[in-house]
Amino acid sequence: MDVIADRIKRIKPSPSGAARTIIAKLREEGRVVIDLTVGEPDFPTPSHILQAAAAAANRGETRYTHVQGMPTLREAIREQFLNDFGLDYPVADIIVSTGAKQVIFNGLAATVNDGDEVIIPAPYWVSYPDMVLLNGGKPVPVSAYPETHYKLTPGALERAITSRTKWLLLNSPCNPTGALYSRAELAALMNVLRRHPHVWLMTDDIYAHLNFTAERTVHPLEVAPDLKTRTLIVNGVSKAYAMTGWRIGYGAGPVALIKAMATLQSQSTSGTSSVSQAAALEALSGPQECVAAFRDIFKARRDAAVAGLSRVPGLEVVQPEGAFYVYPSCTQLLGRRTPEGKLIDTDADLVAYFLRHAGVALIDGTAYGVPGTFRVSYANSLDNIERACVNMQLAAKRLLA
Repeated sequence: MDVIADRIKRIKPSPSGAARTIIAKLREEGRVVIDLTVGEPDFPTPSHILQAAAAAANRGETRYTHVQGMPTLREAIREQFLNDFGLDYPVADIIVSTGAKQVIFNGLAATVNDGDEVIIPAPYWVSYPDMVLLNGGKPVPVSAYPETHYKLTPGALERAITSRTKWLLLNSPCNPTGALYSRAELAALMNVLRRHPHVWLMTDDIYAHLNFTAERTVHPLEVAPDLKTRTLIVNGVSKAYAMTGWRIGYGAGPVALIKAMATLQSQSTSGTSSVSQAAALEALSGPQECVAAFRDIFKARRDAAVAGLSRVPGLEVVQPEGAFYVYPSCTQLLGRRTPEGKLIDTDADLVAYFLRHAGVALIDGTAYGVPGTFRVSYANSLDNIERACVNMQLAAKRLLA
């Protein structure tokens, strides 16, 4: 008897997890691999945050918390939204979950009925479509390309909306492309949503503090405050504060939606770790110099990665404006044969070739919804980034010889 539910058969394992397994196996065999697949900062959590967590644990703050999150933490989140974007939410409209991923999942689970459609600009974070599928919905990828800097256009959004559309899921800065929407670009997209009042907006702002432009990150609700009654904001401490393992994400939205998400959370994971919440409270309300320091380091790495990848023959590189990824187009390298005679037919073939012949681990673009591309994470040292790019240059030249 097959015990696995049909809904699980509709989804696939995370490609990032699969990449980690392959990398570990190669390293066990003695291979040197530069890992550019990682989707998390490579810095330790700042010491003042560690100290706050330890102090909370030593005070005995290790019991269950409110299912929506500690009131003190939700008040700090309220202050962050107010300071960053001028958006004011009462604490009752804020929920703390086990990572931003759970906020997104709970938001979908609380609203998506069978057959409802969720528009997802592609390239997209790999988990978005599968979370929609798990909740009975239909992912509607809308592809963007290098000529638009991988950003969704108003025309493409308009064409994707149907009577069954429930959500537009917008991520800026974007994983995997680093694309950052400007105020004018957001205004144009929000004008489309105004014409379709049945469509809700979910914003994944987890990379909002990793913005390398001269302008601050703009939230869609700053240009369209009238859409607040149908918007769910998602954020967390993972990327900005190097706290991926602490698993703290949070969301804000209309109180009825937040209550529904809290009900779901109460019957699944309950409240988030009390010690992690204490750490997140210190992250948001304590010294903020670490955020700027991390951003400066990532910007230098971004510059090195773009320069190095631009020297790899056959790649088309768009400079990212945020996050910590570069997303090259590699179509000019497809259809070539390796020195051993193997055909490089797909981006997955090319990623495997770079792993074998350059010792560089990457993730293919098909996993992100746009074939003929791949993702490079520069959450690694400058030395490793530069060596990886040189190795890829040599490997690409052999393909083109």
